[in-house]
Amino acid sequence: MPQVPDENRPVITPVRVIIGLCLAAPFVAMLWVDSYAKIDPKLAGIPFFYWYQMLWVVVSTALTMVAYQLWKHDQRARKGGAAK
Repeated sequence: MPQVPDENRPVITPVRVIIGLCLAAPFVAMLWVDSYAKIDPKLAGIPFFYWYQMLWVVVSTALTMVAYQLWKHDQRARKGGAAK
């Protein structure tokens, strides 16, 4: 079996764990339906079930942006910080 160079091996770092959590959180939140399958509290007359899901659209966008920025930073650090 050929040896894989150190620079190409996958590395689990705290930053990459945070990236994974940022990307997994929206899936877990939406798949756990019992946590938001209710009507109250209403927000401007909109039942909780609907506004909670719409809130996760915004939260998911923010978490994806954070994950992307962390990934770029991680890749720059892994290459020695030369690339921007």
